[in-house]
Amino acid sequence: MTDPVAPLAGKVAYVTGAARGQGRSHCVRLARAGADIVAIDACAPVAEHNGYPPALPDDLAETVNLVEGEGRKILADEVDVRDLSAQQRVVANAIEQFGRLDIVVANAGVLNWGRLWEISAQQWQETIDTNLTGLWNTIKAVVPPMIAAGNGGSIINISSAAGIKAVPGCGHYCASKFGVVGLTNSLAVELGEFGIRVNSVHPYGTDTPMGNDLSMYQTFQDHPRYIHSFSPGALPTESLAAPDLVSDIVVWLAGDASSLITAAQIPADKGYLKI
Repeated sequence: MTDPVAPLAGKVAYVTGAARGQGRSHCVRLARAGADIVAIDACAPVAEHNGYPPALPDDLAETVNLVEGEGRKILADEVDVRDLSAQQRVVANAIEQFGRLDIVVANAGVLNWGRLWEISAQQWQETIDTNLTGLWNTIKAVVPPMIAAGNGGSIINISSAAGIKAVPGCGHYCASKFGVVGLTNSLAVELGEFGIRVNSVHPYGTDTPMGNDLSMYQTFQDHPRYIHSFSPGALPTESLAAPDLVSDIVVWLAGDASSLITAAQIPADKGYLKI
């Protein structure tokens, strides 16, 4: 019977992009629900055209402190999701230390701005390599040991509202996040026989360094028609959503309460996708 206070007790969760923002919030909330944590983050610049500063080693250290403050164990490493062999090494270390892997939150991603025909090949490639190929690397690293363990599990891919409703000014980002949906749905079918569920979450307007990137406003100033593609949503919106609100959904998808949910796209958007 699941403990209502610690519904994820005895489970182990692997979180990418864990140093700050949504990734840190997911780590802390999963730990509060009883899971031990495996956390990775590049903790270094990953895309030259990002308009916000990169995470740093001190950020990941703070995630470690917060998880330990919840009374859970954590294995953390400075790893870029574009590095498949490094992710495989971390997962192997996690299996050796914790004995299992039950939950995966593929959260790492980048966002920057520019019209599709004006961005450089580098800007395109860095975004696709991190947001889509990096997620595929995560899947490549975690799925074999999850299948071998025979415990089922839950894989939660963090996409974006822009992975369902494309917007102007960041088409390369939209392409990567639409790609996450295709990967999610295909993988859910492939892993169903092993009792592993796969879903994607689609946040919009989240209070993180990425969400507060001021270069977005320069894009709107240069191309004022674009603002019409960014509605505030259906619910009252006074500010960007706290990452913890997205973590509510992640924790639910990680646990048995969502046992019927797979191959689903879960909005975290205050109704933006319907407006």
